[in-house]
Amino acid sequence: MPDSGSAIIEEHPPAAAASPPPGRARFRPPSRRWQLLALLGLAVLVAAIAAGLYWLLVASHEVFTDNAYVGADTAEVTPLVSGSVLKVPVMETQQVTAGQTVVLLDPADATIAVAQAQAALGQAERQVRSMFANDTSLAAQVAARQASVAEADAQIAGAQGDLQRAQTDLKRRQVLAASGAVSGDELTNAENRMTTAKAALIAAQAAKAAALANRGAAQGSREVNTAMISGADVEHNPDVLAAKARLDAAELALSRTVIPAPMSGVVSKKAVEIGQQVQPGTVVMQIVPTNTVYVDANFKEVQLARVRPGQPVILTSDLYGGGVKFHGRVKGLSGGTGAAFSLIPAQNASGNWIKIVQRLPVRITLDPRDIAAHPLRVGLSMKATIDVAGDGR
Repeated sequence: MPDSGSAIIEEHPPAAAASPPPGRARFRPPSRRWQLLALLGLAVLVAAIAAGLYWLLVASHEVFTDNAYVGADTAEVTPLVSGSVLKVPVMETQQVTAGQTVVLLDPADATIAVAQAQAALGQAERQVRSMFANDTSLAAQVAARQASVAEADAQIAGAQGDLQRAQTDLKRRQVLAASGAVSGDELTNAENRMTTAKAALIAAQAAKAAALANRGAAQGSREVNTAMISGADVEHNPDVLAAKARLDAAELALSRTVIPAPMSGVVSKKAVEIGQQVQPGTVVMQIVPTNTVYVDANFKEVQLARVRPGQPVILTSDLYGGGVKFHGRVKGLSGGTGAAFSLIPAQNASGNWIKIVQRLPVRITLDPRDIAAHPLRVGLSMKATIDVAGDGR
């Protein structure tokens, strides 16, 4: 028997779980694994839609390459005359402006040549002025020789008259001498006078010949002198012009002892020092323009179907990073690939041929304002993205 003083504990059966109403299934919440998979699938779907929209709206209208480099039309500085380098007022990497002196040659020899040319010009001018003065003198000589010819003609006429008189007198004496009316002495004197008249005529004729020869010589001298001065004054005489040309050449050689920068830019590849003897055509340095650089972007051939001149380009430089954008335009496409213009072109007709996607250089001009704000140097790497949606107009 149980103790009356102890508590009697009555055991009750556990309450039965409430059963669901008839006709309704029991609800089980999804596990965490399935929730993650659903979120992941949703994210993939959203990403795929975003990627599709990006491709449709943006990427399909752009072509990109990181095979792009900065270039520029550099200028080579070469002397045009030989000489010894007297001064080099610039140094490597220095910024210079167009016309600034970059090399100075010793001007001593050129200065002497200029002085000699100036003296030769003065001498030529004096000679031409002397020719103009001689023309008047030679004209007077021609006139004098003509007067001598006229005088000789008069002497010939007088000698002919004396000869005719002497001949007539001799004939008369000969007729009278046959009858004894004229002595032998008179006949002899008449013969002597005729001989003298003949000699005088011959002398007068010889004098005329000499006068004619002198006149011809004087005329020839004047014609030569006239040919040297005709058609031009002293300043435009050919001899004076030739002397002026030699002076201009000497002054030009003197001016070329000062070698200026052909364009504004940065001094590069300087290869000249003081005291060096340079010859015409020797490259002493190069000037690289920094305000007119461009970009050559090497796109794959499969990217170029829609690339046209004038299309906008966005570029970034490894020098400044992606935060600095450069704006440009497609200038044009090269006439051949890099492989075609290489020193040893590819022999694609050989049997061991492997197709390689070629790249074609595309020239891109840059906005000068971007270059001024962020200067570039030749050879720097660039990334270029061309908007091919438009026709480039």
